[in-house]
Amino acid sequence: MSHLFVIVVIGLLGGIAIGLQAPLASMINQRLGVLESVFVVHLGGLLAVSVPLILLGGGKLGLWQSVPWYALAAGFLGVVVVGATVFMVPRIGVAGAITLIISGQLLIATTIDHFGVLEVAMKPISTERVLGLGIILLGVWQTLRS
Repeated sequence: MSHLFVIVVIGLLGGIAIGLQAPLASMINQRLGVLESVFVVHLGGLLAVSVPLILLGGGKLGLWQSVPWYALAAGFLGVVVVGATVFMVPRIGVAGAITLIISGQLLIATTIDHFGVLEVAMKPISTERVLGLGIILLGVWQTLRS
């Protein structure tokens, strides 16, 4: 199996997970509230990852101090993602919410690539990338209008 194929499958599975997580987390939100749903979602994630970590004897968790302090913001950002999702889904639907989230991801990813920050290789912005982002943002607009 080719390396690229594995990457594509994992990427698609991640996208499917986000697409399923949005309406499921929204169901929790509608019954319990935004903060409660974010808590329940992250508690479920904690439990899901605890089992393999326990089986691996904690893995490399003991080295957490070697991670740059600002990288620990990833946990907070995960809360923002789930919170934004559960807020948007009942208001604009799953497709609108996911489209906005992916658009935000692409905009920040392009900026990070361009400047080569956060330990990623620099990939300067090009006309093609700007055109691609413009097309995506036009798609976002069309998705939200209908």
